[in-house]
Amino acid sequence: MKVLALGDNVVDKYVNYKLMYPGGNALNFAVFSKKLGVDSSFMGVFGTDKEGQYVKKVVEEIGLDNSHSRLVEGENGCARVEIKDGDRIFLGSNEGGVTQTNPIRLSAEDKDYLKTFDLIHMGLYSHVNHLLPVLKELPGKISYDFSDDFTEAEVQKTIAAVNFGFFSMSDENDEDAKQFLHEHFTGNNEVLVITRGANSAIAYDGQRFYEVVPVLKEPVDTMAAGDSFLTAFLINYLSGDDISTAMKKGNDFAGDSCLIEGSFGYGVSYE
Repeated sequence: MKVLALGDNVVDKYVNYKLMYPGGNALNFAVFSKKLGVDSSFMGVFGTDKEGQYVKKVVEEIGLDNSHSRLVEGENGCARVEIKDGDRIFLGSNEGGVTQTNPIRLSAEDKDYLKTFDLIHMGLYSHVNHLLPVLKELPGKISYDFSDDFTEAEVQKTIAAVNFGFFSMSDENDEDAKQFLHEHFTGNNEVLVITRGANSAIAYDGQRFYEVVPVLKEPVDTMAAGDSFLTAFLINYLSGDDISTAMKKGNDFAGDSCLIEGSFGYGVSYE
């Protein structure tokens, strides 16, 4: 299996520790996929500032192919975060930096490259929705993370183009979550999933619902818990597990992920 993360990379600056960690939904997916033993690549936009240089260095150190990424003059994606009792509180960001201001345009070489992947993952913060018409025609499947601040309009524009969709809706009760999944499921979807923090995750495949309670561990840092869940779910499901088993493995992997500082470690001090 070959998977590609397409879109965002950031540094998460933990203001109360003066440490910054690499992350971002797409990059997290690439890193977690590699950790799960899959041939994983990243394609995104790095800024030329110190933050961008550091993330790019980490990507290369981890061994992710990023040969089709861009380096653009300007600020890398950056978010400011505070940690309280192991939970993260977002204080603001630069809205993706160069990932947003210089969105990826595909060359012929890029399109040939993308044809080699079994799964392409992207999300609300990837700033690559304009590529969906092209991606939909590729042989690989598409996964999309709608995160927790999506709008109905954004869902309607995107949902029919993806095979897997993930939504973070921590305050949604069982009945409303299932209704949401049923109402938004399209003929092109394979599985849609809602994660609800410490409450059970619910999946829908167009025929039935699946529900799995998360593994509760005392967290060190909940950053990227959702990203680790969806990555492990997708990798295990596409490797042959049924939906319930893949969800359980996703929960286990997410529980372990919360024991690591930052999205996947590699913290450094900053001024």
